[in-house]
Order: sequence, then structure tokens, then C-alpha cells
Amino acid sequence: MKHLLSIEQMSREEIDGILRRTAEFKTNRGRISAKPLAGQTWALIFSKPSTRTRVSFEVGIRELGGESIYMNAADAQLGRGELIKDTARVLARMIHGAIIRTYAQRDIEEFAEFSGVPTVNALTDDEHPCQILGDIFTIQEKRESIENKVVTFVGDGVANTARSWLFAAGKLAFELRIASPKRYQPKGKLLRRSSGRVFCTEDLQEAARDADVLYTDIWVSMGREAEEARREAELGPYWITESLVKLAKPDALVMHCLPAHRGQEIDEKTFEAHAQTIFDQAENRLHVQKAILAELVKTE
Repeated sequence: MKHLLSIEQMSREEIDGILRRTAEFKTNRGRISAKPLAGQTWALIFSKPSTRTRVSFEVGIRELGGESIYMNAADAQLGRGELIKDTARVLARMIHGAIIRTYAQRDIEEFAEFSGVPTVNALTDDEHPCQILGDIFTIQEKRESIENKVVTFVGDGVANTARSWLFAAGKLAFELRIASPKRYQPKGKLLRRSSGRVFCTEDLQEAARDADVLYTDIWVSMGREAEEARREAELGPYWITESLVKLAKPDALVMHCLPAHRGQEIDEKTFEAHAQTIFDQAENRLHVQKAILAELVKTE
């Protein structure tokens, strides 16, 4: 594995390898002397700001023995001014790897192609692979395996997190249900790319029935603020509440990739009742991203 750009591009073996290594890093945090990133400097190039993604990667790089430099949208200007392929070729002479959080998936793929250094997708409009790998690890940590489980995604079914879940379903043999208004459901071409057990419905209650996991995300992603009023109106019925949780299995996990807007995609009482899982999910970003970085260095 030279880069981690997309769940869609990963093999089952690569996913399993990262999840196994994640468990080792989490169990042995603070007790591992190996520093696979020693002597290396990785660039965090963020066109979109973040709390959890930035901190988890910076801490992870440091714990693996490396150094990081942070470049925001004004510093990097991905997609503006200098061509991405030129920026990539310049930085490749100075850094050992890049972690990029931006808008267009093509920008990351072009950077990886022309830089040649290990490149990690820390979020694009198309996918959020690090988040979903951390989520899968969280489910397996609490329920042993995600295989043959039912994951119900509530909300915008074509958002980046939902798309990564869709591709994961095709790799890991679980059932994904997407509960969304029709216009927020993935189209046939995207569903066929998944090749997994993915079911889309406008019936939220039916989608939640006997689910092992109820999962949601914010309704308005960065860059779509102009759509906020419309999205709130259309997605308003699609949120996780106490009554919805009662339809799922008695031990169902409730997950949210954060930041959470209580009263929109999830109610306050339900969020707090499942806060342990949600914040375990957030912590696991650190461990899974350390595993990703270690795997990329191993296969250079």
C-alpha cells in the first residue's frame, strides 16, 4: 500500500492489516520503542480546518518518532495558483509523506501521482477513509467483528462518510442501510461500484429495525453552508432519537463522527447516553491513523 486515498481502492487484506495494527498500537500505547517515522517530516496540508483530524495526526506522527508541519489553505493553495502537480513535485523533495484534507478527490490523487511520497486522504468531498477505518475498528473492538452486522446510516446518504461506508460494505461483508430522503440517496452507478449489501430507503424506522449500529453525521459539510436551510428542512426527520434507538437491537451502538449538532442529526439525551461509544470512536482515530502511517512506511 503506497497511499491511502480511498476505501474503494483498498483490498480486504489491507483493511484487515491496518485494523490488526491499530489494536496493537492502542493496547501498547506508551510502551512501544519502535519509531518507524524517526527522521521523517510529514506535511499536513489542510484546505478544510479540523480539530480531531489535525490533532490525531500530529500526535500520531510524534508518537511514531516523526515531525510534522502544518500548512493551511493560504499556505498550500491546493487547486489555486500553482498547479497541484508542481506543488507536489516541490514538496516531494523536502518531505517524507503528506496528509491532505481538501475538497476535490482528484486533487489528492494528483498530488500522490506527481509527488511519489506516501499520501493520506484526511477527508475530501468524496470520501473520509480514515474516519471509517476508525469506526470499523470501534465496532470490532466492542462487538468482535463487523461481518454480518447491520449498520444503519441516517442522514445524507451521499456525503463523504456515507460513501466510504458504502465501499466498506463491499469489502467487509456487512449490511449497510442508508435512511435518507430520495435526493440524498446514492444513485445506481455508485451502488454498483460498492458491490456490497447496501439498501437505501426513505423509511427511517424500517432501516433502524434490528440494526447493530445506528450512525449519523452532520447535515451541512464545509463548503455547503449556502444549502443549510434547505438541508435542515429536507433532512429534519432523519435523526437519531431515543425512540429510533428502541427499534434497533437492545445492545446497538450509536455512533457519530463529530462534530455533533444536538437537536439536528441526534438529540441531546441520545448523544449523552451513548457518549462513551462516540468518544471512543473519536479516540480511535489516533490509533488507526498511526497504523496507517506505519503501514505506508513499511511498504515504501
